[in-house]
Amino acid sequence: MGLVAGAAVALTVIAVTSIVYAGTRSELRGQVDRALQSRVHGFMRPLLPPMLPGVPGGTVGRDFPRVLRFGDRRFGPQPVPPFGGPVEAVQLVSPSGTVLSDRDASSRIPLDSTARAVAARGNGQFFEDRNVHGVHIRVLTTGIGPLGAVQVARPLTEVDHALRRQLVLTLIVGAAGILLAALLGLAIARTALAPITRFTRRTESVTSNPDLSQRLEVEGRDELARLAQSFNATLDALERSVESQRNLVADASHELRTPIATLRANVQLLDQFDRLSVEDREGLRRDIIDELDELTGLVSDVVELARGARPGATLDDVRVDAIVEDAVARARRRAADVAFHADLEPTLVRGEPDRIARAVTNLLDNARTWSPPGGTVQVALRDGTLTVRDHGTGFEERDLPHVFDRFYRADDARDMPGSGLGLAIVRQAAEAHGGSVEAANAPDGGAILRVRFGDPIPDEAPRDSYVALTPAKPPS
Repeated sequence: MGLVAGAAVALTVIAVTSIVYAGTRSELRGQVDRALQSRVHGFMRPLLPPMLPGVPGGTVGRDFPRVLRFGDRRFGPQPVPPFGGPVEAVQLVSPSGTVLSDRDASSRIPLDSTARAVAARGNGQFFEDRNVHGVHIRVLTTGIGPLGAVQVARPLTEVDHALRRQLVLTLIVGAAGILLAALLGLAIARTALAPITRFTRRTESVTSNPDLSQRLEVEGRDELARLAQSFNATLDALERSVESQRNLVADASHELRTPIATLRANVQLLDQFDRLSVEDREGLRRDIIDELDELTGLVSDVVELARGARPGATLDDVRVDAIVEDAVARARRRAADVAFHADLEPTLVRGEPDRIARAVTNLLDNARTWSPPGGTVQVALRDGTLTVRDHGTGFEERDLPHVFDRFYRADDARDMPGSGLGLAIVRQAAEAHGGSVEAANAPDGGAILRVRFGDPIPDEAPRDSYVALTPAKPPS
């Protein structure tokens, strides 16, 4: 930033210096040119009217071009100091190229081809810069008819000195301005980057410190403040994720204790297997199998929850209505005392078929568990929303906000089999597909669960081209 500021000022100084120098040079040289033109006009007024001998103010003798009187000024060989100061030098050039000057031969204006041509024609005018004996002069050559041409010269020493002084002064001021701009730019850059430096140190401190409760201080409303807010939001999400994983591990450990303790007790009973009756042996075998099934289901649910709500790497076009139809058919076979009524419309989403199938199975299992014998479970799929309603006791009002929480079990469900993870898996599957879940009580009794697995996509293929992917073994 310091270099950029210095470079910007340097470019500005160069541009301004060039413009000012060019303007000053043009003005000063313009003044010299106007003075030369005025001097020429003063000489030409008495010469031009009749241009005959005896004309008042100027005579041309028969010995021209050796002697020419112009007013009280005599042109001819005579010693005159060399060029210097603002005094003009005047010389006449005959059409043949002979020079008549008020200076001696050593300090006359040298002739060139252009001046000789103007003198030969007797008309025309031009300016030029010449160097005579190391003196920079400005020369105006003007045709004066049959007399040839007149040349008026004036030294540019004062103009050159003035321009040189201006250039040196401008360079000094410009260099000082560039240096000052670079220093100020560096100071401003350090001041501007100071919050970023503090932000970096703070983030490094948070990164090196495992305490995720730390947050960055947010001051103002600038970009750094927004960046700090975004970083704090990231820390909030990370803290929630870590806390959720810790709670999952703690809750899973707590839930695993019961089946493991029961298995341990049953395994210890195997030492007395020979002393048990046939009925006791059969009961022990059933208890061990049931506990193993419960433990297997719990571990499977914990593994599923550990995946989080992040979608998988590979997504397919999933026919939700086909998956629900297969899940309803399995639920009918598993619960002969509960009727399932399905009203499904074709629905196609982009997602993972196995996660959607497991979520649908968990919804139906939950409805079957809470349905009374002879009850009916209504399953509807409309506009991408799957609605499952049972006719059981419904939810307590205090339980509604926690229906989809991990390991949450209502008071009247604590004595029932299960781990309390089924509906949590449903919510996680819905969120992984950009959807949502909702729990409510039906006005005439029973519970209503609504799930969306993202927005449906247009279905341009026939239904038979999609196959519902269902697990070989229904999840517990």
